Amino acid sequence: MKKKTIVYLLAVIMFSSCGEYNKLLKSTDYEYKYEAAKNYFAKGQYNKSATLLNELITILKGTDKAEESLYMLGMSYYNQGDYQTAAQTFITYYNTYPRGTFTELARFHAGKALYLDTPEARLDQSGTYSAIQQLQLFVEYFPKSSKKQEAQKMIFELQDKLVLKEYLSAKLYYNLGNYLGNNYLSCVVTAQNALKDYPYTHYREDLSILILKAKYEMAIYSVEDKKQERYREAIDEYYAFVNEFPESKYLKDAEKIFKASSEMVKN
Repeated sequence: MKKKTIVYLLAVIMFSSCGEYNKLLKSTDYEYKYEAAKNYFAKGQYNKSATLLNELITILKGTDKAEESLYMLGMSYYNQGDYQTAAQTFITYYNTYPRGTFTELARFHAGKALYLDTPEARLDQSGTYSAIQQLQLFVEYFPKSSKKQEAQKMIFELQDKLVLKEYLSAKLYYNLGNYLGNNYLSCVVTAQNALKDYPYTHYREDLSILILKAKYEMAIYSVEDKKQERYREAIDEYYAFVNEFPESKYLKDAEKIFKASSEMVKN
């Protein structure tokens, strides 16, 4: 009996709440709607707050509540996980209020929202570039922000994602070998460009061994009058690799390449 009573009370509360919200949607008392939106936001009911704020943004334009409403709308989307819409709302905010109360936070969350929405490395990375751009702008505009370190950490992670995409491309070229052309050369160029663009990447060792392996394979499959030169290039690459990574997890592979290349070079 008690269980039925509790269920009944919960149902009454729920329908009462829904009824109140439906009245809010139809209401023309915008001050009341604004306070309700803030209340829903404070309670974590972001879908309801976003619905109300979307209506209020235009109505409150030019008032002292417009700025806060736009920022709250961005945070409502952000907290629901709608990161693309959140980012666009934050960008609208800081373009509208370049020196606003929430401009620092809006710039930070615009970058973080795009960061959270970036795809895996194998997919198109346009979103990753956008996230990096937003976070770099945040750091430039607010170099003393308490969120600077977090923003820089996200930038490094996003850059590593771009490098990973390049590493996967270079590895694919390596695996293709001589199929329909000299894919080993494409591997070397792709890996070297990644290292040039992002010299401090966590994938530096992986890219470097790939370059060494590809140069060795190029030597093997070279025409006779190019073999000596290519093997010497592989040996030079070996020395560069072991100097930078003396305790590399790829050291055995590097040593095999060095030994085999040395044997092929005429004194």
